[in-house]
Order: sequence, then C-alpha cells, then structure tokens
Amino acid sequence: MTQVDVLVVGGVGVDQIVRVKSLPLPVVDSMMVPPIATVVGHTGNGVALGVHALSRSSAMVDVIGDDDEGRFIRDVYLATGISTNFVTHISGTRRSVILVTEEGQRMSLYDPRHPFEFTPDPSLWREGIKRSRHVHVSIMNWARYALQDAIAAGRSTSTDLHDWDGVADYHRDFAYGADYVFVSAAALTDESAVVADIFVRGRAQFVVVMAGSEGARVWQRSDEQPLRISPISIPDRPVVDSNGAGDSFVAAFLCHYLDHGDIAGAARAGAVGGAWACGSLGTHTSFVDTETLERLLAR
Repeated sequence: MTQVDVLVVGGVGVDQIVRVKSLPLPVVDSMMVPPIATVVGHTGNGVALGVHALSRSSAMVDVIGDDDEGRFIRDVYLATGISTNFVTHISGTRRSVILVTEEGQRMSLYDPRHPFEFTPDPSLWREGIKRSRHVHVSIMNWARYALQDAIAAGRSTSTDLHDWDGVADYHRDFAYGADYVFVSAAALTDESAVVADIFVRGRAQFVVVMAGSEGARVWQRSDEQPLRISPISIPDRPVVDSNGAGDSFVAAFLCHYLDHGDIAGAARAGAVGGAWACGSLGTHTSFVDTETLERLLAR
C-alpha cells in the first residue's frame, strides 16, 4: 500500500480569474478586461499541489462533476501524478469567479454547486486515511465526517477555517476537531478570545492566524502570547495576486512541521510559501519548491 504524507479531503474546483483596476467595480453596462484565465483552484487543491511542489507525496479525494470542469481537474491531476479519488455528483463541479485588482486585492464569487446536505459514501476517504501520515480537511460540509474518521484512525489532522468570525456554527466541528487549526485574521474581531475558545472546546495543539501583509501569529496552548512571524518579502518577486497565498502557507507549514516538529520554523516556511504565491498571477499557478524555500529561509 503506497503511503502519502498528506491526504487532502475536499476543496478542488475551477476558477476564472478576472483582472480589474480596482474594487468595488463601478456599475456600468460593460468593461474591458485583460484575458480571463481559467485554472484549477480552490483551497484543498492549493494544499495538495503545494505539498507536491515541496517533494512530499499528497493525495486528493473530493466530489466533482461529470462536466468539462470535472474533466479539466482530472487532466491536471493526472499530469501532476498526484493520487486522486473522485466521485461525481449531478450538480457539477464547484467553481468561482475571482476579481483581482492591480494591487493584488481580490474578491471571490463562489458557486458551491453541491446540495448542502449531500454526503458521499465514506469509502471516498477511508482508504486514503489508512495510507496517510496526515489528513488536511477542507471545510466542505460533508468533510466533517472525514475529519471524525481521521481522528478515530489516529492520524494528525489540520483544517483551514478561512475568514471565520469565531461565531458561525458551521465552522465549529472543524475548529474543535482538528489538531492544527489555520484561520485568516480578516474577520476575527477578538482573536485571543476565539483562540481561547478553540483550545477550551477543541483538541488543537496550536492555532495559526494568517494576517497577510502583517505576517502570522501562532498560538500554542502553553503560551499566553502568540509567536509573531513577520511578513516575507522576496527579492524580484513583487506582489501581484494574493489568490492561493493562504493555501501555499498551509502547505509549506505542514511539510516543515511534519518533518521537523518545529512550530517556529514551520511558520517561517509558511510565510515564505504564502509570499511566493503572491508573486504569480492566478490561483495556484506557482508554488515554492524545496530548494527555493530552503534558500529563502537561510537569508
């Protein structure tokens, strides 16, 4: 049985990237834009491809459609050599239209496609869990059951809560169930209170708050104050698009942490991974590789 370092559960789709001058857009009948790019994207995809780019093995399991977008996804994954297990649903493949400004700001219009209550047969993920070292669970509604199975199997687990406000019930199973919790700072009005709640009611060993141009903060159960990680600037690679930066951060963090068990080093690796992603147009079009990551960390 082939072993994989990171199994990613859920979170692959197709993005259309539309570049605009600024947000919000003016209300006009039509607007000329640069060529629109269509790419395989979404959060789980970024983690799977990011881990793969760092020369670790990853696998993806998810629900897609029997449509052009679903076939596009299959072709991309076949080309990478990443192991997959896809099942199809009649509602089709998830997709997004993402507006990106010249300064790299973005707004995503997300079409989830699948019925909220849909849950695939657990065989979709259970075999993958058996042969994985670590399980990263995207916040698809059905993926909460895969998280429970990963915990029962004794695997370490992680999740990215994205722009959770610390209040919405939908995210709680993921926030309280994962060993390593990642979350954006964007909607957190009381960061320390949300982190404390995760530690009290959940099993997380640490919570990583990703704050974009402000860097990141890593909260651990044993510490009253977070470890603060400064943002990374990469020479000759200016920020052009923040799409996928969080996913690249998570991928680089996980690879370093699974290898070394060093939270501070993992957070710095994550910061490099996120900064690298910001230097390319589109979602998940460029990931930092091992040699480049080590060189930038050694600066």
